[in-house]
Amino acid sequence: MIYQIRHLTAYSYDSHVSSAKLVLRVTPREEAGQHCIENALNISPLPESVDLERDFYGNVVNVVTIDVPHNELSIEAKAVVDLAHAERLSTADLAWETVANEALYVRDLSSFAPAHFIFASPRIELSADVTCYARDSFCQGRGIYEGCRELMRRIKTDFSYEPEATEISTPLAQVFLERRGVCQDFAQIMIAGMRGLGLPAAYVSGYLRTVPWPGNKRLQGTDATHAWVSVWCGPLSGWVGFDPTNAIDVANDHVALAVGRDYSDVSPVYGVFVGSGSHQLDVEVDVIPAGSA
Repeated sequence: MIYQIRHLTAYSYDSHVSSAKLVLRVTPREEAGQHCIENALNISPLPESVDLERDFYGNVVNVVTIDVPHNELSIEAKAVVDLAHAERLSTADLAWETVANEALYVRDLSSFAPAHFIFASPRIELSADVTCYARDSFCQGRGIYEGCRELMRRIKTDFSYEPEATEISTPLAQVFLERRGVCQDFAQIMIAGMRGLGLPAAYVSGYLRTVPWPGNKRLQGTDATHAWVSVWCGPLSGWVGFDPTNAIDVANDHVALAVGRDYSDVSPVYGVFVGSGSHQLDVEVDVIPAGSA
């Protein structure tokens, strides 16, 4: 499946900003089952420099420096992505205890070594309550896929999707207590539970294709950024995606932007600006199958 993606981030400031330095992770990843055919970045005002880098996890990073005064900032990222994820083999569904044990013996510290994704991270603390919640899906000898699928279904059932209920800074413990939040929160709850059981789990930011209700037209700019979980399922299966917000396996409707330990590693846009006053943020996202209207 080939998708055309447009991601617009627009800031308007109450007073002039004299300069800004931004870090952008808005270029789709190159990985198994996903190929970024083309991408472009349009920024206004025109930056003094845009430096292309890759972080430890292989995510594409653009470091943008703007040195001209401005009261509006627009960041438009466009991409064409080919998704062709292979069908998962159920025969590789190892017992979760086996996966947890094998993760401890992987003698590797490269980007996607299990060791980087077992412990607490800046935005995901390990919690006895969250671990206990996850354990209900991982009875003795249960397959890792089966356990992950049940856990993500329980999160979708037990937690309410409420966009205004949380912010980026909302602690995981508060989300778990109040049982409400957004995709970022649900992904981080699942990750905390998995890590508490000794199972490596990573945070993935990206896009999910949305389909309008029958009889309705797709509205431009109303898709959104998304987040899900990638779980290390053993040395043969490797990393496998699960989407607790929608209780579905990650497949050819999920476009990955960045992977990390938690949101702090993958934020699409962050940085600093020199100025004063408040600002307004508007985000528009389109994920369109190639050739559709």
